[in-house]
Amino acid sequence: QVQLVESGGGLVQAGGSLRLSCQASGRTFVTYAMGWFRQAPGKEREFVAHINWDGGNTFYADSVKGRFTISRDNAANTVYLQLISLKPEDTAVYYCAADPKGHYNNYREYTYWGQGTQVTVSS
Repeated sequence: QVQLVESGGGLVQAGGSLRLSCQASGRTFVTYAMGWFRQAPGKEREFVAHINWDGGNTFYADSVKGRFTISRDNAANTVYLQLISLKPEDTAVYYCAADPKGHYNNYREYTYWGQGTQVTVSS
């Protein structure tokens, strides 16, 4: 079992930056691959980024590649998402998730979810 709590969202102008954090509880965090997803109003939840258990492998959605960076600190039970060069279309609730059973970019495969943090990018 793991519980996830996101933080770091907010309102930012286009071109700005944010750093999202996902604090996990539980001793098994280090064994889990982690993902970030986002969901805009009226849209399906979409994949943003994924990181394996030791941070050695990362994957990104094409829409955020080169602008977002996922990382993790297993000693701190935390996964991060650095967002730069933000665009209005990045506006969404951002969720972290743990322990995908299948494809890392499919939200249905993840076992554990946080409550989400709102990111709003103004033009």
